[in-house]
Amino acid sequence: MSGAFIAVNRSRYAADARAGYYESFFQRANHPTRPLAFWIRYTRFCPQRRPQDAVGELWAVYFDGECGVHAVAKEVLPMSACHFDCDRFAVRVGAAALDSASLRGSAGAAAQRIVWDLAYAGSAAPLFLLPRCLYAAPLPRAKALVGLPLARFDGRLQVAGETVDVDGWVGSQNHNWGSRHTDRYAWGQVAGFDEAPDSVLELATAQLRIGPFWTPPLTPIVLRHEGVEYAFRALHRIAGTGAIDGFHWRFTGARGDARIEGSISAGPEDFVGLRYDNPPGGVKWCLNSKLARCALTLHRRGHAPIELHSAQRAAFEILTDDSSHGVAIRV
Repeated sequence: MSGAFIAVNRSRYAADARAGYYESFFQRANHPTRPLAFWIRYTRFCPQRRPQDAVGELWAVYFDGECGVHAVAKEVLPMSACHFDCDRFAVRVGAAALDSASLRGSAGAAAQRIVWDLAYAGSAAPLFLLPRCLYAAPLPRAKALVGLPLARFDGRLQVAGETVDVDGWVGSQNHNWGSRHTDRYAWGQVAGFDEAPDSVLELATAQLRIGPFWTPPLTPIVLRHEGVEYAFRALHRIAGTGAIDGFHWRFTGARGDARIEGSISAGPEDFVGLRYDNPPGGVKWCLNSKLARCALTLHRRGHAPIELHSAQRAAFEILTDDSSHGVAIRV
């Protein structure tokens, strides 16, 4: 792997984490043609003013859109049983390990037990959703990037004792961290469109609460298509460019001679509900799908519009305080 890949995946954990902290490395991929996907996350979590209670977490979801039953597993271990390296990309939560080429581990029990033994590789450069200057700034308090877009995964999963062969599933390796979760957000990703398998989309719509006030929805978007990166992330241009209505999300972006518009959607049956503890206290509800649909159009001055689609391989997550969403919280 490149030096840039290693650098963006070094742990950002602050030794004195009294303000609270979380840091996650997650990997996700989809079957090339079937509605099957996995999401595996290695997390370090430290509650505010309680560094002695820091823990490591393992999360795993296997999405099966064919039978409509998704397996969900989580394990929590004391930090004394975990290691997140600040000098190289090496993560361990209990016996589960993650590095720059592979991930191995297990979580859950019985019908929810998921075991993974996977290798991954790719050559795409890291993708930064936020303007680069914000990664060292105090705000936003939550940061996210893609260490390896278009990662190819091979190996096997075991889900409730049944073996799932992973052969050329495409997805990504991702890294996020911060002192608190974003107040409200939707996050989306496409790792290869149906008609453009080497193209990548990364975006989010986020709202931040500052005292009694809310920011407008902010929607940074990055599209890589045919060797060109179209980045729509200047803060003065992304306000009000994304809107979420239930499980349907519309977004737009404009910069120079390029403009993008699109949507991501999924049915309630495509989601699993997860409880995310917030370092300052309280909880957020994460509605997580890796079987969503995406359609977008790229407009460029002097060129015909380009339409891209993903019928069942888009990632779509919603973070909310609203508990009336109707998706069962699984862990």
